[in-house]
Amino acid sequence: MKRQAYQPILITDASRSQDDQLTSRQKRYVLMMGIRVVCVIVGAVLVGAQAPMLWLWLPLVGLGMILIPWLAVLLANDRPPKEQHRLARRFQPRRRDDTPPMSLTAEERPHKVIDAEP
Repeated sequence: MKRQAYQPILITDASRSQDDQLTSRQKRYVLMMGIRVVCVIVGAVLVGAQAPMLWLWLPLVGLGMILIPWLAVLLANDRPPKEQHRLARRFQPRRRDDTPPMSLTAEERPHKVIDAEP
């Protein structure tokens, strides 16, 4: 019987939990909505102060007030891509992996110490 090579499982390969993903999306949404509020305030201040080049600044601030909520909703509803579609393997030819599997040397293998004397 052929033994399979030892391949350690790395915690860094694990995907993020659903709660972590939701929390990061919520923080990103709140940050973007905060930027939108700043755009509204800056627009009001610019109009009230009758700033020079108002014809340039007002459309830029207005564009930020329109695009940022749209982008915030898109990013808040987005989730990380799936690792691999389950049917993709059936339609793609199998690739041969030429890299040797990781295995432990004799010194690295865990071993039991057996006492010969009772």
